[in-house]
Amino acid sequence: MLINFSSVGFGYGDNLIFSQVCFAVNEGERVGLVGENGAGKTTLIKLLLGELLPDEGEIIKKSGIRIGYLEQNGGYDSANTVYGEMREVFKEELAAVEKLAELSAELAACEYGGKEYSALTQKIDALEKFVASRDCYNVDVRIKTVLGGMGFSDFFDRKIDTMSGGEKTRLKLARLLLESPDLLVLDEPTNHLDVKTLYWLEDYLQSFKGAVFVVSHDRYFLDRITGRIAEIENRRLTTYSGNYSKYKILKAQAYERALKEYEKQQEEIKKLQTYVDKNIVRATTARSAQSRVKQLERMDVLEKPFTPPRPPRFNFTYNQEPAKEVVNIRGLNLEIGGKSLICGGQLQIQRGKKVAIVGDNGAGKSTLLKAITGGNNPSITLGRYVAFAYYDQEMTNLNGENTVLQELWERHVSYSQTEVRASLARCGLTPEDIDKKVSSLSGGERAKLALCVFENAHGNVLVLDEPTNHLDLPARESLEEALKAFEGTVIFVSHDRYFISAIADSVAEIEDKKLTLFEDGYEGYKRQKALAAEEQRAREEQMKMQEYEAERASSYRSKKERAREAQIKAEVKILEKQIADGEREEEELNARLADPEVTGDYKKLSEVLDALKGVRERLDELYSRYGELIG
Repeated sequence: MLINFSSVGFGYGDNLIFSQVCFAVNEGERVGLVGENGAGKTTLIKLLLGELLPDEGEIIKKSGIRIGYLEQNGGYDSANTVYGEMREVFKEELAAVEKLAELSAELAACEYGGKEYSALTQKIDALEKFVASRDCYNVDVRIKTVLGGMGFSDFFDRKIDTMSGGEKTRLKLARLLLESPDLLVLDEPTNHLDVKTLYWLEDYLQSFKGAVFVVSHDRYFLDRITGRIAEIENRRLTTYSGNYSKYKILKAQAYERALKEYEKQQEEIKKLQTYVDKNIVRATTARSAQSRVKQLERMDVLEKPFTPPRPPRFNFTYNQEPAKEVVNIRGLNLEIGGKSLICGGQLQIQRGKKVAIVGDNGAGKSTLLKAITGGNNPSITLGRYVAFAYYDQEMTNLNGENTVLQELWERHVSYSQTEVRASLARCGLTPEDIDKKVSSLSGGERAKLALCVFENAHGNVLVLDEPTNHLDLPARESLEEALKAFEGTVIFVSHDRYFISAIADSVAEIEDKKLTLFEDGYEGYKRQKALAAEEQRAREEQMKMQEYEAERASSYRSKKERAREAQIKAEVKILEKQIADGEREEEELNARLADPEVTGDYKKLSEVLDALKGVRERLDELYSRYGELIG
């Protein structure tokens, strides 16, 4: 056990944040912490770190525990270079290697068998054990692996104090990974990461030896990383075994179970009380009524299960349908600040499509959205009656001097005050928020206001740039449902892969200055990218194999025969990977057929059966080709 909270309570003055918190983080465990904005997640982290002390209960930490903490927007300043800063983590290891070299040189100059020789030999033996235990010779390999994975391959010599805030936060995370603490505490670690880096980080954390305690709104990240979810709700902390998806199921089941028990007891109380009220004054039945009074007094009355506040309810509508082809991009050359982002881009978006724009940080995703909505690029043609509604992640369209009420009402002067207030309330803004100045709102409140303004624009083409930033999980899920139900066109940028997967039926990727459309949703996009990567690796291996075979070519085989054999080996390897993936997918689909949630829903069951049929047909083709090659 690394950390143990025992009946911990904490509040700020009269504002109780939580009480009777009992939970532990064990060695090597992966725990996710969730809760609405303002529920107390950051406060819990500060208690865990020792920055705050509990008002009640105690927090016990393992002696000598090393904790690494990544704040939500917490980088660090340094005049050092990126690579130099990472080498600071391994001062002892680098010093040991240097000292070992010095001692070895001294030993070479010593007389063999003398006292000095013997003393140096003992020092070298002890130092070699230290070097081996710390893997000191592989320090640079470890640094390059982490920096490469975190997107700093081309910035080894860059000065840290010239970086943006997001880059500094990302670099701080890289350093924490290299430090390998016993407990890694991460507060929204995915905020500044592109999709490629997210996948790398998830893979890295899965093999990380220490424990991980993470606060995140990224459901995909929580699903891949965590084995337990802790939720702060209604000033209490409850833990659930499993990842985020499992937590959602377990929480719903626990609520239904508790509600049934509560309602059953309330019925019993009502019956007992009714009997008492009718019979307590009658001489013939007073004794039996009194026994029921005692029964009521002895009863341990259950508390009504907490019902969380209703999340925002978004509803996107439009007045006029646009032409069938909404956006037509041909030969687009896009640059910013002299940097080329897209060369000769081609993209057609049809009415009703939901397209996610993906790519590395700095690839040009937001710039592309602005070019589409800007209306002044000759390479971008818009269909008739296209009406954009644009959500800017920076929310620069909001006037900080306005009150919340004014911000919406000034845009729609024909609305009554009741209509304005109702619209703001549906989007999650409380009566207390209405008279606040926009500049005083929290990030989550500003996001809800911006989405309310966005909703009331009634665009038939919704363009969103990172709409889930600052939204808690219930608000994200509500936005997802509204965008899925929207009958118009959606073009959006998001680093939330769960959100992308739920909404997008197409993915447009910006990579190497090319704009490529993938039609089969986000999961199809991932499969095609994985297959392309595998094929590229196979081609590289094939080339290496061909080179090797050429070197050891025998006299009885022609160059053509050797190349053909190498080609077959490469294709066999690809087929083996594809067959393994297909069999795994078939196994997952068969498991879903045993899920009561699927078997009880005809639509879901049909989707699974259709997918299973497609997988089996694809496997049959792969088995056939595999047999031809190895037969």
